[in-house]
Amino acid sequence: MKDFNRTNLSFSLCGLNCELCPMHLDGHCPGCGGGMGNQSCTIARCSFQHDKVEYCFHCPEYPCQRYEGVEEHDSFITHQRQLKDMIKAQEMGIEAYNAEQHRKVKILKTLLSDYNSGRRKTFYCVAVNLLPLNDVENVSFRGQTAKEKEEEIASLFQDIAAQQGVVLKLRKKPAKKSK
Repeated sequence: MKDFNRTNLSFSLCGLNCELCPMHLDGHCPGCGGGMGNQSCTIARCSFQHDKVEYCFHCPEYPCQRYEGVEEHDSFITHQRQLKDMIKAQEMGIEAYNAEQHRKVKILKTLLSDYNSGRRKTFYCVAVNLLPLNDVENVSFRGQTAKEKEEEIASLFQDIAAQQGVVLKLRKKPAKKSK
C-alpha cells in the first residue's frame, strides 16, 4: 500500500511479531509498514482510515470485526497469540515488549545458525514466538553433535509447549471446497 510506513518493524500493526517470521528472516518481507511486503493488507488500509494508528489497540474501534477468528489460522507466521501479544504490548509498553522480542530474535538466530540441519526454521520460529521468553532462554541440552542438540532442543520445546497447551506448528486455513 503506497505511503504505508511505520517506525516499529518488529511488531506489526495487528499484533504479529514480524522479526520472528521466516519471511522476514529470509528478507522477503521488511515487516509491517517497512516498504514492499504485504501491501494488500486490509488492516493497513484500515489504519489510514483511523488517523494512521501505529497499533490497532490505539484505535477507538479496537477490537473490531477484523479480529473475529484471527487466531484460528496462520500464515507464514503464527497468529496463535496475536491478540494476547497486543494486550501484552499495551500493558508492558512497546519499548519493553520490543526489548523482549529482540532477546527472542537473538535466540532464534542462534538456533537457526547453530542447530538447524535445514528443516527446523518454521518450527523454531513458531516455538520462539509462542513460548515464554524465560522458557526459551533456559532450554539446556546435553547432546554432543549439532544434530543431537537440534533433536534435543526440538523435544524440549515440544515438552514445554505440551505443558502449556501450545501447538508448535502453523495451522493452515482449510481449502475452500469447490462447488
